Amino acid sequence: MIDLENIRKTYQSAGRAVHALADVSLSIHEGEVFGIIGRSGAGKSTLIRLLNLLERPSEGRVRVDGEDITAYTDAQLREYRRTVGMIFQHFNLLRSRTVLDNVCFPLRLSGMPRAERLARAREVLDLVGLADHAHKYPGQLSGGQQQRVGIARALASRPRILLCDEATSALDPETTQSILRLLQDINLRLGLTIVLITHSMDVIRAVCDRVAVIERGHIVETGPVLDVFLHPGHDATRALLSESGLDGGEGWRTLAEGVSGRLVKLSFRGEATGRPLLSRLSRDLSLDLSILQGSVGRIKDTPYGQLIVAIEGSDEHLQALAPVLEQAGVHCEVLRS
Repeated sequence: MIDLENIRKTYQSAGRAVHALADVSLSIHEGEVFGIIGRSGAGKSTLIRLLNLLERPSEGRVRVDGEDITAYTDAQLREYRRTVGMIFQHFNLLRSRTVLDNVCFPLRLSGMPRAERLARAREVLDLVGLADHAHKYPGQLSGGQQQRVGIARALASRPRILLCDEATSALDPETTQSILRLLQDINLRLGLTIVLITHSMDVIRAVCDRVAVIERGHIVETGPVLDVFLHPGHDATRALLSESGLDGGEGWRTLAEGVSGRLVKLSFRGEATGRPLLSRLSRDLSLDLSILQGSVGRIKDTPYGQLIVAIEGSDEHLQALAPVLEQAGVHCEVLRS
């Protein structure tokens, strides 16, 4: 649905060129939740703002449904932006307007008749669970409720694309999870394409189908979230996973010094996560297994697990290990033979 082709974005600062994005190419599929993750200053905010041309690329093209939107006239761009909603880190609500008025505001700007915009605003407020708060002011709401107003406002014009610019960064963990559940529900119910940027791997794990990792203006890794989490291919991705605690860190290395045998990393996904694999390996292949580190969780709706295990046994039984793991649907990476 969305294609970024060889995007470069350069700013002038204090008389010198600052390269915010360098040769970025990226494809986002219709109906998916696509995450862009990176540290502060990596270029992710610039990247997401290219999708509605709040930022224009210095070089390259932005295509949506095959059309080059960077070539649009002002009138065409205004029409296109009506199909793109955006929610922000700090909500950006009009403090002197009621919740209902905030949601109506973009509809009034588009020329929708008053009765229609009131009906539509009440419809989306009900969708985000705020139907009873229509006549309150933003200052009377919690942070999570204010963000729900922002989501309702973004949905009011029936967009096809929803852009989320660090939409949960200002919220506490519990509220963050409720907003992420709401975004996932909106994605499923409305078929929206959602693009979100974040610095949190927890956010990516909870709602995204695919992810791109950005580092110093470059896309260094992209793919399905499960693949990127379980088999990161770039140092930046590994660092983000380690900082979030989702990979368990490097504590197993100290333990590994005190045990003998083959050292492997076992990665499980889907139904394989809940099967009694280790007891089967120990029983059927006469192997001694020592778990040095492990984690089990869910990535969106899919269970996953990752274990670092020291294995001791005869050469014959160790040779039989690989086909058993392959048949069980478990990926095995040998860390020490």
